[in-house]
Amino acid sequence: MRFEFAAPHRIVFGPDAISELTKAAREFGTRALLVTGRNSTRSATVIERLIEGGMQVATFSVAGEPDLGTVEAGVALARRESAQVVIGFGGGSALDTGKAIAAMLTNPGVLLDYLEVIGRGQTLPQAPAPYIAIPTTAGTGTEATRNAVLASPSHRVKVSLRHPLMLPRVAIVDPNLTRGLPPSIAAATGLDALTQLLEPYVCARPNPMVDALCRDGLMRAGRSLRVVCSEAPTDAAREDMSLAALFGGIALANAGLGAVHGFAGPIGGMFPAPHGATCAALLPEVTRANLRALRERHPDHPAIARYDSIFEWLSGAKGRTPDALPEWLKELTTALKIPGLGSYGLQADHIPLIVEKARQASSMKANPIVLTPSELAGILEKSI
Repeated sequence: MRFEFAAPHRIVFGPDAISELTKAAREFGTRALLVTGRNSTRSATVIERLIEGGMQVATFSVAGEPDLGTVEAGVALARRESAQVVIGFGGGSALDTGKAIAAMLTNPGVLLDYLEVIGRGQTLPQAPAPYIAIPTTAGTGTEATRNAVLASPSHRVKVSLRHPLMLPRVAIVDPNLTRGLPPSIAAATGLDALTQLLEPYVCARPNPMVDALCRDGLMRAGRSLRVVCSEAPTDAAREDMSLAALFGGIALANAGLGAVHGFAGPIGGMFPAPHGATCAALLPEVTRANLRALRERHPDHPAIARYDSIFEWLSGAKGRTPDALPEWLKELTTALKIPGLGSYGLQADHIPLIVEKARQASSMKANPIVLTPSELAGILEKSI
């Protein structure tokens, strides 16, 4: 057995954890760049806290999922403001943007020097600037990962800027910050968190420490995801989903993902499809295809038993049929009103190109079994 395990240098979790921000930021300097999402008004109290604590704050708002130009603009602002620490506050887009800005703030060259797939894939020569990640959704887990997902419109694909030192110096996870999320966003982000617990648990690079986090996170998601998407979400359910997202981020950073995320990058680059909703739409059929392929070609594969365990943790049921888990996931996505991929413009004639791109994705390499082009196409056909 050989494995690696890495996590943010410091994690602060719990109600009112945001009160730790100013003290944490002051350890790195007094000039901060605060990266926020589209609704920057939500960050007003954060700015007030920082200023009252003696910080100078410049803000950078991210209108949507980040692309290369977004990061370049943020780096230019951070340099003009002589930022000593970068703070990401928002959903996955804001957090990924902040993480990438922190990485490029201290390093020479351009993003394409360091990007996977479309770039030169070089290693960052310098450690990133100190980065503090504060999620306001329970989904991507990017507060605990060592990569930032960025879109390249010219290549019509999403790729990662990745380095071990890109793990946030501090992750502040306050479940109270997820209050007020629309049910549609809570559903998409929550299913992204569930996917990022399921895929690492069955992936081709098992890790016993990751396994423990995935088991706990999946049980929390199973009992609380529907609750946070309901008309009466509870604090306990918000706490469960915030932990599930955090554990999912740690899990994917230390093990890997699979075909769901292998598809999500190309689809997100080609269509205006939010990442969480894309993963949610794909999850039932990817699970079904993986189980069928494993049973047909590798009937003794340990991932089959792992899928059975996942069904029990999510559903609480003991008896199961071969398709129990994908059917449970399909019922869940239907109940949470997850739209098919066709709602974003994906059509049958797009499938061959998406399959070609997905087969090259880094996440696809960790899928528990290599799926054929025909199997991959079938997943897309049933997810439209």
